[in-house]
Amino acid sequence: MIGRNEKKSPLIWIIAGESSGDLYGARLASDIRKLRPEARIAGMGGLRMKEAGVDILVDSSELGVIGLIEVLGSIFKFIRIMLYLILEAKRRRPDAVVLIDYPGFNIRFAKRLKKAGIPVVWYISPQVWVWRKSNIPKLAHYCTKMMVIFPFEVDVYKGSGLDVEFVGHPLVEIVRERRDPSLQRDPKRILLLPGSRRSETKRLLFPMLETVAILKQRHPELQFEIATPREKVRDDVQNDMREFIMKNPDAVLPEIPVLCGKTSECLQTCTAGLAASGTVTVECAIAGLPLVVAYKLNPVTFLFARLIIRKLFRNAFTMPNIILNRKVFEEFLQFQVVPEDLASAMERILPGGERRAQADADMEEMVREIEGGVQGAGRNAAMAVLRVADSAQG
Repeated sequence: MIGRNEKKSPLIWIIAGESSGDLYGARLASDIRKLRPEARIAGMGGLRMKEAGVDILVDSSELGVIGLIEVLGSIFKFIRIMLYLILEAKRRRPDAVVLIDYPGFNIRFAKRLKKAGIPVVWYISPQVWVWRKSNIPKLAHYCTKMMVIFPFEVDVYKGSGLDVEFVGHPLVEIVRERRDPSLQRDPKRILLLPGSRRSETKRLLFPMLETVAILKQRHPELQFEIATPREKVRDDVQNDMREFIMKNPDAVLPEIPVLCGKTSECLQTCTAGLAASGTVTVECAIAGLPLVVAYKLNPVTFLFARLIIRKLFRNAFTMPNIILNRKVFEEFLQFQVVPEDLASAMERILPGGERRAQADADMEEMVREIEGGVQGAGRNAAMAVLRVADSAQG
């Protein structure tokens, strides 16, 4: 057996294709370096991974498209990135490649890595229990290890032969570390989270602003703000707000500041939120911010999805609801995204609202479900990746 000190420094790649993956990739890189400071880490990611010291081979800041139509419009860009990364992987021979969610790209990449004899660790399982169970055998064949962040996902892969480990959700530690005890919730402040992708903000911002107008009329004391993850998203939102005002001259909107990079503070100072479905719903639940959740797809994508994955539209699509198998946050999909209904749902989770106390209790229960135990999610994931990398070195 080769001793730890005799091994060469491991080369680990982390591949993240969207904002949430960039966040998790950055955390994973930091946790790996805490255990193995000499580790060399490269990959595809955004600003957070770069700040964590990852050697960025491909900048994925604007790759977070969703839906059939959006993907088709970017297909040649994805092909170029795929070919480049395959060539680099064959040349550099990483000891482990960590693929974070992003299944449309990463499953294809995993297949090519498997052919090249490079170990694949999948982190943040695709939602195969809803979308495509046919991907389970593919993942079992291509991957050396699957690290899941929700306890129920272990059972999803039972019988597949895949080495699956529940490591815990990295957001629990991330959100807790960001918490500022000096910040207090303002019972009159509402947060809007229209998403991080252009396809999300284009479809959700207008109904969100209509909801704001209704709430302001009913509750003049309320104040509103919008949080965006990047400057480009902020600029898009500001342009869309100007367009909304031009197209709806009779709408009475309060002043709504658009904040960039301040989401963590907003989750601690607002009393409730209206959000696009996605990772942010879990982040808000960990932070204790109750939500009303909305989502709209391209109409063609929506029709296609209904035909292929009907289960998604019978059951919950918001992750806190899926984790606890009950309605933690009220959710509205596609044609259900009606401003009057969103406003009424928001009133139910305001302080004193009929659903507020239950939402608070449910959020606390969800956090207990996804914690990573004594060691924590970050250390669990880093140790799992290093075991695979060490095994590859022999």
